[in-house]
Amino acid sequence: MILEGMVLDRRAELGEFLRSRRARLRPEELGLSVYGQRRRVPGLRREELALLAGVSVDHYVRLEQGRSLHFSAEVLDAVAQALRLDAAERAHLHRLASPAPSPVVTCGGRRPLRSGIERLLSSIQDVPAYLVDRNTTVLAWNQLGAALITDFGALPPGQRNMARLTFLDEGMRSLYADWPARARDLVGFLRLDAARRPADPSTAALIDELSAASSEFRELWAEHGVKDKGHGRYRYRHPLVGELELAFETLRLPDDPGVALVMHTADEGSPSHTALQLLAGWIGQRTPVD
Repeated sequence: MILEGMVLDRRAELGEFLRSRRARLRPEELGLSVYGQRRRVPGLRREELALLAGVSVDHYVRLEQGRSLHFSAEVLDAVAQALRLDAAERAHLHRLASPAPSPVVTCGGRRPLRSGIERLLSSIQDVPAYLVDRNTTVLAWNQLGAALITDFGALPPGQRNMARLTFLDEGMRSLYADWPARARDLVGFLRLDAARRPADPSTAALIDELSAASSEFRELWAEHGVKDKGHGRYRYRHPLVGELELAFETLRLPDDPGVALVMHTADEGSPSHTALQLLAGWIGQRTPVD
């Protein structure tokens, strides 16, 4: 378990991450000779990984066992290349294998959203939009965002969280046409961000809650996948307007990078664009006229 005392155990996380990346590689895929010996664990051995990375076995073992968090960028890059890490995984490795920054202590919780941000969000009428923090807590939303995802205003504040909804709400399973992909993306984002803020008890509490409540979350968390997904596409099966394929863009606030504006758009003239217009029209019919 990597959460101890409600904070991230970065040394344990580093070792588990490296072992999980070694396990997905096969010696024959990397040009290493295999002589038919039985392997106790899947993937590359530590000795094979050290050979590919051009570092001593002892040096790599110290890295994987977390004996030190003072490794050069060159060594970490060599290990990342040998493990075939993508950009997000490489950054994750560097973050875990570096000394942790001093924890930031905050008092009084999150500061209120500026009124200008709230006005901006409410003025966005043609596309679904909402604001989330790093724990995927939904802080504010426009009418079309609530119509697409769920009626956030009808939920208790503690349940307005995209990760909780994705794993614990049955309606979200039917909303996403490819729910497993959505779930995997969310877990990858949470793991990546947990490494950015290892002393944040709110992130640890969310992970502990989801681990206790969802076997699917536990399985995905154990995979040690990381995802830094600022844009992409999801397909929705909406109960009112049918199937939509929407792109999303995530824009972080310059003076508060812990808060992001997420907006969903449809290709102009596509069936999804028509469905989005129908959803906006439905909102207009429900909105009382003064």
